[in-house]
Amino acid sequence: MEWLEWGEAAFDEARARRAPTLLLVHARWCRFCRDLRERVLVDERVVDALRRDFVCIAVERDDRPDLAARYSRGGWPTLAFLDEHGELFAADGFLEVDELLARLALVAGYWAEQRASVHERSQSHSALGERGAVARAELNAELLEQHARWLCASADPVHGGWGSPHKFAHPQSLEYSLLRWSHSGDELMRKLVLRTLCNMQSGEIHDRVEGGFYRCATAQDWSGPHHAKLLNANAEWLRAYAGAFQALKEQSFRGTAESTLAWLLDTILDRRTGAFGSSQLADPLHAHLRTREARAAHGAPECDASVYADGNALAASALFAAGDALGKPDCAEHALRALEFVLQELYDPQHGVLHGWRGAARPPILLRDQSLTLAAILDAFEHTGRARYLAFATELASLTVERLASEEGGFWDLRLDPRAHGALRRRRRSLADNARMAQGLLRLSFMTLEPRWHSIAKATLESFAGEFQRHGHAASTFAQAAHLLLEDTVHVLIVGEPEHDDTRALQRAALTSCVGQRIVQLVPPSEAATLARFELPTGSERAQAYVRCGSRPTSMTAAPERLPSLLTRLEYV
Repeated sequence: MEWLEWGEAAFDEARARRAPTLLLVHARWCRFCRDLRERVLVDERVVDALRRDFVCIAVERDDRPDLAARYSRGGWPTLAFLDEHGELFAADGFLEVDELLARLALVAGYWAEQRASVHERSQSHSALGERGAVARAELNAELLEQHARWLCASADPVHGGWGSPHKFAHPQSLEYSLLRWSHSGDELMRKLVLRTLCNMQSGEIHDRVEGGFYRCATAQDWSGPHHAKLLNANAEWLRAYAGAFQALKEQSFRGTAESTLAWLLDTILDRRTGAFGSSQLADPLHAHLRTREARAAHGAPECDASVYADGNALAASALFAAGDALGKPDCAEHALRALEFVLQELYDPQHGVLHGWRGAARPPILLRDQSLTLAAILDAFEHTGRARYLAFATELASLTVERLASEEGGFWDLRLDPRAHGALRRRRRSLADNARMAQGLLRLSFMTLEPRWHSIAKATLESFAGEFQRHGHAASTFAQAAHLLLEDTVHVLIVGEPEHDDTRALQRAALTSCVGQRIVQLVPPSEAATLARFELPTGSERAQAYVRCGSRPTSMTAAPERLPSLLTRLEYV
């Protein structure tokens, strides 16, 4: 049975045959998807029906998140029935052989009898245009307060996290809760983070044998997990546990962060390239073995070596943060290697960051990849002081504005393509990805003193402010970006020769200090005069750290041991 790729050839065949299209959206790590492909879709009766009545396309969810977002119905696998122009008219999830045979016969019969009405509805869908309604409103602290109250009210009061029956912890919501606690002292936020992270690490969703976290749980107490391990999720959990250890001093969080780090480096990292694969497949038998020896005898689940820009950018940012929080400087080297792979193999200077790599770079070009890569590049600049990273960040920000900006504010999720089929003709404005882009642009504005980036970021956030709370946990990403816009940020400027020990000591002290909202920038003395906002004195031979927060006067020190207390004092004045 031949499954075609999404593209012109498949839809040319559908039009030539006047046949409907069956689009299979699946995930490599999903055991239900494997069961469908390896047992149901190979049944001779199913194969005969598919060949006779349909043009069949298969896309992998991680390869084409743009298609998955538009055609998946309630998860994976999705069986989406499309007309020959790519417009959806029916969809199902997993079906057994007899159920699928009945469904295929029903759809084929409906198509034969109602093809004209299907086309009529398709034309009305096409006329809807791009989905990006702007709901502008004034950004203010009350919006952030409302979201914080919603997080507390909607969370599981016993086990932490959110959701039922499938349980997710939403690391972005925990990161915002920790940020809010650090700035306001809100005890409910602190307790929410502690409750969730403590119960997660003691629950079945946490692999306490080999480290890392499974995809999700099916019970309130974090039991009954789906046993796939995903790079994206584990990168976020590494960052969450390392950050919570640094802020809350809960020693068990350090152990969980370190074991998650070990899984990333030992299992999913390709040490030859420095890039991370995307997932480790689910194997419930392996997961239920309680010793490393038993697991070694059973054999480890297969890993998907596909490299994706978003996952590697997330991993790089998490490794930088974990290295700071856990006192592990080698984490930065792994972060830089992963980021360099993205910049060398996936970055197109004409268009931006391509999504995937499997021997060669592969489209699409998505806002999510641009925003997460921008964040990782800025993290690299903070940790190395290398000017090429700031230049890269500026170039990527310019490309993203040029290629993806919406005239009404914010950014589209993908580029405009007049040849696109079906739902890809209708671009969307993703709240979370827009918030990440805004956050990156705000950081860039601090580092370059370029007001354009601040202006674009502010307009982006304002274009969602009137309705961001309807987006559930994606609103936490928005809240973090809005917090960076609305609240004072501690900006640490270290002036010194980048390779000198005194400069590096100040940089380490700034990066490892527990400050909720902070920008660290290393500048050679020859370039310091361009940063007029700091009103820097001249003539010092030693490296100096200059610290500003909002409109407060600049403070300075050459002593690394004094810097953490100075940062903390400025943040809370």
